[in-house]
Amino acid sequence: MIQATQLRPGMIIIHEGDLFRVTVVHHLTPGNKRGFMQTKMKNLRTGVGTEYKFRSEDRVEQATLESRKMQYLYAEGDLYTFMDTDNYEQTTLTATDIGDLLSFLLPNEVVEVELYDGKPIGVTPPSTVDLEVVDTEPSMKGATASASYKPAKLETGVTIQVPPFIQVGDKVRVDPSEGTYLERVK
Repeated sequence: MIQATQLRPGMIIIHEGDLFRVTVVHHLTPGNKRGFMQTKMKNLRTGVGTEYKFRSEDRVEQATLESRKMQYLYAEGDLYTFMDTDNYEQTTLTATDIGDLLSFLLPNEVVEVELYDGKPIGVTPPSTVDLEVVDTEPSMKGATASASYKPAKLETGVTIQVPPFIQVGDKVRVDPSEGTYLERVK
C-alpha cells in the first residue's frame, strides 16, 4: 500500500477490485481545504477511462507486476505479437494495451512487457528510442538550436517537433513517454 500522494503516471494500481493504469495525476490544494490527488485512470480489463479523487491521506494498493524482456515481431490488424527472449513463447497485445508507445515501436525491438498473474497487460516504455527522420523541411542556412522548431516525420510514421538543423536521414533520440525530441544521434 502506498499513499495517494505517491501516485505517478504509468503506475498500475488495484482500485475497487480492478486493475487501473494511472494516466494523469494532479495534486490539488484548494484554499484552506485538505489536499487531494485528482487522477485519470484506465481500467485494464474493460479499457474504459475514469477520473477519481483520492484524498491525500488515502492509501492505494499498487499492483505487483512481473516484467519480461520481449521482442516485438509484427502487427496483424489491431494485434501486436511479441516473443519472450528467454523461452521463445509468443504473446499478443492490443493497441490499447501498448498505448502511445506504439508510435515509437520498430519491429525486432526489445521492450519490457508487464505481466499480472501471468497475463500481459502492457508495455513499459524505454527511456529513449533512436529513430531516423524520413521527412522534414530543409534546414535553413545559419539555423541554430533556438526556440523555433519544425515538424519531422520519423520512420515509424509519427511526427514530432525538432530543431531547424535536423535533416532527412538524421537519427534523433526521442523520449517515447512524452513524444519529444532529446538530441541528434551520430
